Amino acid sequence: MSPVSHTRARRRDRRVYLGGHPVLFALLAATRGRPVRRIGGALLVHGAEAYREALTRLPLDRTAEGTTGAAARSALAGDGGVLFDQEGGEHRSARRDLAAGLGATGVEDLRARWQPLLVRRLAPLAGGGEVDLVELARELSGTVVCALLGSGADPCQVARAAAEAAAASVRSHLPGPRRPGAEAGAARAAGRLGALLGGVRDAAPAVGGGSRGHDPGPAEGALAAMVAVAAVNTTVAALPRAVAWCADAGLWDQAADEVLGPVLAAELLRVTAASPLLPRVAAADGTVGGCPVRAGDRLLLVARHAAGAHRRDPDARRPAEAALSRLVFGAGAHACPGARLASVQLADVLAALAPYRPVVTRARVDRGAALPGWRTLCVRAAS
Repeated sequence: MSPVSHTRARRRDRRVYLGGHPVLFALLAATRGRPVRRIGGALLVHGAEAYREALTRLPLDRTAEGTTGAAARSALAGDGGVLFDQEGGEHRSARRDLAAGLGATGVEDLRARWQPLLVRRLAPLAGGGEVDLVELARELSGTVVCALLGSGADPCQVARAAAEAAAASVRSHLPGPRRPGAEAGAARAAGRLGALLGGVRDAAPAVGGGSRGHDPGPAEGALAAMVAVAAVNTTVAALPRAVAWCADAGLWDQAADEVLGPVLAAELLRVTAASPLLPRVAAADGTVGGCPVRAGDRLLLVARHAAGAHRRDPDARRPAEAALSRLVFGAGAHACPGARLASVQLADVLAALAPYRPVVTRARVDRGAALPGWRTLCVRAAS
């Protein structure tokens, strides 16, 4: 594979970072030469081992201002019990509630939902038409969420509400000025999301893996809404970026291969890193990568650097070791439970696109999204 094609892919993908937070990501790029670098009361963590150490050995304050847990609470109008802000038995219980839907059997059931959707959504390519991968990702993620939660809501409406809730709150935990009215906007979006999910009455059986038949309590409602916010925003961010990279780097032969396709999906998820930055706060003194950490210190864990996304191109024939690839999903007890779902879903999308060998025709950065991504990413079958 020519390095020029990967250069083109990297150049395009870099636009999603620079479009929303150019100063922040320029700082991260400038400091990635060291595994850990302190700037005042914040530690920038780039190295793989230091990243693992921060997530698995250092006590973290899951509800501190400026963390993912706090942002998730804000997105869901202040409800607790949203997985990101939990610890101990509460966290283990919430993960068990998700296990059935996100395990091997659950993911196979979900494939039966999204594969017909792919056939329908990609049909215009056969006639020379364009397909917007962002719109596809939105409907796909909304369909998966509604299936997981047992909701009869419109998938696209759910996806839009989940994106609005995240955009109004998650972006506020990154360094820089906050947008006026963000908290009120998050509350309104969370209200719309909860209403769309049907008060989560139907969601409780699917999330818990059993039939409950009762109105859910606040914890169940928060967990269901968290599933929607997390699944929608990561899918809408990751899927179009991965497809664009595959198209720009000419990796469709690998995508079409039954053996190489799933490996390529993991590689593309590694280099695109849908959640490239994990903001955390230390709950106690300790060390990370040999650097002293004080309770209350802010940690910016750069997932894309820890996974080697900045220096190693995706290649299914010479992939990064699995332990490194998985770092984009976190590490330890709080690693993302949707990693299997993301990998299988992307592999299916790439396989469905591969016969068309699509090329990118239009791309516009989404400057207001919670995660770096495209507002529009259109493709057309190669002539």
